[in-house]
Amino acid sequence: MTSVVIYGSHYGTAKQYAEELARRTGIEVRQYDSVGDINKYGIIAYIGALYAGGVRGMKKTFASLASCEGKTIAIATVGLADPTDPENIANIEESMRRQLSGEVFEAAQIFHLRGGIDYSKLGFRHKTMMRLLRNKAKNLPEEKKNAEVRAMLETYGKQVSFVDFDSLDQIVAVL
Repeated sequence: MTSVVIYGSHYGTAKQYAEELARRTGIEVRQYDSVGDINKYGIIAYIGALYAGGVRGMKKTFASLASCEGKTIAIATVGLADPTDPENIANIEESMRRQLSGEVFEAAQIFHLRGGIDYSKLGFRHKTMMRLLRNKAKNLPEEKKNAEVRAMLETYGKQVSFVDFDSLDQIVAVL
């Protein structure tokens, strides 16, 4: 059965996780826009960065999957906020449901990894978006600030990395 680790990354954290997962498992690694026919793979691990309420490249990657039958699918998101926070998980998974077919969402084993950010590497558009989000978030009452908002406020303008390759062990176990 052929296997693949696919990633959707913009600034590199999801790619780091994907390359480490590939190293640990001996599975080939590919960026989402260079996968080709996803149906030829029996084991699919997808690692995608969270951007503006979506997982980078995930919808495009799984759109052409004809069937999940007989396949092992693991999907991991990579974001700034605490991946163990129940509210954060619920928000991420609700977004994932909008990007995936019901079959893929139900068949996939879903994981959440913590990434990082380096504001000095953000493009103009992303810097502008983050500044606008920060300004809006600063004015929220404390009780309205969820884990994602707090993480963004705490890390704004900084270079931080919460990358933890040991968190890949849970994914390796299902592949």
